[in-house]
Amino acid sequence: MTDNFDYKLDKTDNNELNDICEECKKKDETVTQNLILTGYKLCNSCRTSKTLFPL
Repeated sequence: MTDNFDYKLDKTDNNELNDICEECKKKDETVTQNLILTGYKLCNSCRTSKTLFPL
């Protein structure tokens, strides 16, 4: 019965989890972690700088 199901991945979901920071454009594994925690695609370095200097 489960053989009849086709699982299709949405291409937009894969683009969100590509581990590329929106600020510095570097690839870092903490980008996905911060996306889950805060909703923003920032690495830990950019997240810290945005917290200290929110301009």
